[in-house]
Amino acid sequence: MIWVGGEIVDSRPHAVTVRGTIDELPLSSFQISVLILCGLVLVLDGFVSQSIGFLAPPMAETLGIPLGTFGPIFAAGLVGLLIAAMTMGPVADRWGRKWPIVFSVLTFAAFSALTARATSFDQLLFCRFLTGLGLGGALPNVFALTSEYVPERLRSVAVTAVACGMTSGPLLGGLISSVMIPKWGWRSVFYFGGLLSFALSLVLIELLPESVEFLTVRGVAPQKIATIMTRICPELAGTRFNFPVSQDHRRRGLAVKDLFNEGRLVGTILLWVVYFMNLLILYVIVNWLPALLRQAALPVSSGVTAISLFSLGGVVGCLMQGRLMNVFGTYAIMLGEFGLCGLLIGLLAFVVFSLPLVMTVTLLLGCVVQGAQAGLAAIASSFYPTQIRSTGLGWALGVGRIGSIVGPVLVGILLSMAWNPQQILLAGTIPAFCAAAAVMLSSRVQGRASALLSGTSSAPV
Repeated sequence: MIWVGGEIVDSRPHAVTVRGTIDELPLSSFQISVLILCGLVLVLDGFVSQSIGFLAPPMAETLGIPLGTFGPIFAAGLVGLLIAAMTMGPVADRWGRKWPIVFSVLTFAAFSALTARATSFDQLLFCRFLTGLGLGGALPNVFALTSEYVPERLRSVAVTAVACGMTSGPLLGGLISSVMIPKWGWRSVFYFGGLLSFALSLVLIELLPESVEFLTVRGVAPQKIATIMTRICPELAGTRFNFPVSQDHRRRGLAVKDLFNEGRLVGTILLWVVYFMNLLILYVIVNWLPALLRQAALPVSSGVTAISLFSLGGVVGCLMQGRLMNVFGTYAIMLGEFGLCGLLIGLLAFVVFSLPLVMTVTLLLGCVVQGAQAGLAAIASSFYPTQIRSTGLGWALGVGRIGSIVGPVLVGILLSMAWNPQQILLAGTIPAFCAAAAVMLSSRVQGRASALLSGTSSAPV
């Protein structure tokens, strides 16, 4: 069956596969609606997860909690995110993508709103941890669902475009916080985030479909599969679809060991290394760059401007990432990005006393670091087959979140040892070059063993 001149021509005498059909057809309005819903989940994910960074100063003042003690509160959300990413991914590979996403959005909606009621350090710690559980459960399943509703040729572009939500969410949070805090206080921002997330969860319940590729792999609900495929393309009504999946594949779901089977051991480990290093860099920049710029005698406002430009650069980087990977190849783009990241961080150490140069470098860093993060989601989506895709994405994100916790802690230790901003930034080149080395090592392994080779394609369903 092929798409010719706007019509479907059945060129094969036998029933067709779901994945093959999706790959051959143009993107439909139904598929685009799925991408929009997934993108909205990530926008609110980014808004809820990063808003506490904008709100910490007024929270500290109102609650009488020293601002310097907010480190564990920030970390609590990341720990919750780590745990949920590693657990909800395998759950989704067993039970489906839709309801874990809905449950995750409801979770961070409820605990975002509950954070507004917190009156003590312990309550904030508890609420942020539980909010992180919701945030972590959404991420791997949104990326898995996105990758399973688009043709393979558009997978990198679609996943990286949806990932823009993670970078535009904090931008939205900054704008909303600047308007709402002076009028209604910091609590209103948490209420607003919770209300928007709850409203989105209701929309998801009604409109978000289950992954048709997941249903195919599980070998269940053929009528449901046919209905979804007809919504993708009405001309498919009455088409018979094959389910070429073994019973062994249908039973798989919660086994994390499958990430290392069938030649994936080296690829999984290298992918984890790159995730760890990139999220370490990202969270060091987000959490510590304003403080480092202040120590370099730049004005306080420079920190806010720098992080805003970093987020803006991230949006641009995410939009460009998928297309660049398609044109130049995954390996070349990722290697170039991490090499450039190391050079930019090193350059930042030498221009840290010049405000215009700092802002320019920070904008470029946002493009490179956050674009690479979106690219890694696309790579993981293609590297792992459908039956373990959410597990693969969840564990890669979970390992990466360890880096997001370790990085800021290390910077705090270096500051306590009286390192100056220039020395800390120069040390920050190390994880960037470690990530580049992991990408280079991926070229030493062949075929399915590498997630990062230029020619890596989607794992078979």
